[in-house]
Amino acid sequence: MDMTTTDVRRRLPAVDTLLAHPHVLEARRQYGHRLIRRAVRQTLEETRRELAQPSSTAPDVDELARRVLKQLDELARPASQPVFNLTGTVIHTNLGRSPLAEVAVAAMAEAARHPVALEYDLDSGGRGDRDRLVESLLCELTGAEAATVVNNNAGAVLLALGALGAGREALISRGELIEIGGAFRMPDIMAAAGCRLREVGATNRTHARDYEDAIGEHTGLIVKAHTSNYAVTGFTCSVPETRLAEIAHAHDIPFLIDMGSGALTDFAALDLPYEPQPGDAIGAGADVVTFSGDKLLGGPQAGLIIGRREAIERIKRHPLKRALRLDKLTLAALEATLRLYRDSDAPQHEVPTLALLTRPEADIVATGERLLPRMEGLLADFEVTLTPCASQLGSGSLPVDRLPSRALSWCSRADSRRQRERQIRRLETALRRLPRPVIGRRHEGALLLDLRCLEGAQEEALFLAQLQQLPYLYDTTATQGSEAPP
Repeated sequence: MDMTTTDVRRRLPAVDTLLAHPHVLEARRQYGHRLIRRAVRQTLEETRRELAQPSSTAPDVDELARRVLKQLDELARPASQPVFNLTGTVIHTNLGRSPLAEVAVAAMAEAARHPVALEYDLDSGGRGDRDRLVESLLCELTGAEAATVVNNNAGAVLLALGALGAGREALISRGELIEIGGAFRMPDIMAAAGCRLREVGATNRTHARDYEDAIGEHTGLIVKAHTSNYAVTGFTCSVPETRLAEIAHAHDIPFLIDMGSGALTDFAALDLPYEPQPGDAIGAGADVVTFSGDKLLGGPQAGLIIGRREAIERIKRHPLKRALRLDKLTLAALEATLRLYRDSDAPQHEVPTLALLTRPEADIVATGERLLPRMEGLLADFEVTLTPCASQLGSGSLPVDRLPSRALSWCSRADSRRQRERQIRRLETALRRLPRPVIGRRHEGALLLDLRCLEGAQEEALFLAQLQQLPYLYDTTATQGSEAPP
């Protein structure tokens, strides 16, 4: 007589029986009893759901123990998991943007371990200002009179607009009504800050007279936004920052520049595409300049606000300032990063983001030539070659500029286009399932693993060790249905 589904379920062992399995008992050394019991319960529950399907067969206790160990690995894996960024986008927003310098990591660890003089004045013994940890450094590096910091550049723009222009009009060129990732749109930020948006000029051409004609009794400030994630080319015209500062100051209104990325070093001197620096904006007469800490600066996520002392003091008094303030760990990392720019003769060797952006092409080629022989033949379904490619800076920085690089290009050997696409999807899934996931990008029917961000013997060794598990993971994706179109 055939067993019913209920009978099959009854053949599953009890929780305590599975906990007593030798392999599960061995795992207690690594994971502890509480997590193991949770993994056992989840494994049995998932198996019961499987057995609800017709003609299901109950796994034996050894197979269940194997599933428990797999479940343990997944439960113990942190959600903020390190990955290999082989996308070719150096400052990748979805992968955490800039890696920190070792001195910044060490500073965060020290701040995490010990009490720090965060808002405590060691000279007077009274309450201090946490901005003092980085303000003098920012002023020294940019030439600004004063500075303050918040949790990101969107917060910096929101706070500055709210402090300087709430209830009044903010003039901005139509060509600068930017939108960046995560639904940050300048018109929405202005509305949230309480400003009334007043567009001037045209999408491609804005003149000084457009600003002058728009200024009236309700004008609160002039805003210029750096179009960091797109470029308007062709028949274009924009007003220089020095001229905008003259117009604003002639009417006794502040001039704010949102620079977005915010480089603190001369990119042209590093043979990189030119990028304006916050100090240039201060020199042009801007009253307030905002920029990011975790983009071209190469530090932690932060919104940096520099400018004239009177304007910065107004910003610091705004009620939102406390809601957007930085914690001690971020301030420690930011201070350490800024000190590198102040003290180092060659910050491009010590700030990881700059090191990756300036990495010589010959060095990337050498990495590829060392790795390629180990990749060939790893998966029978694919041919692997070392291919020229172009990396990009990322996070809205210098959107049209590219850096020469090399990639391991994985091309399917399948005959049909549909089958090739299916195998590429399986490969992407398998790479994401590695203990340290590998993230690449598709390009013209191939999967590219751009090697610009894979540097150092330790990283190469870890990458190779991970890839040895790829054949098994690639095969298992087929049985789990991941090759189906999304």
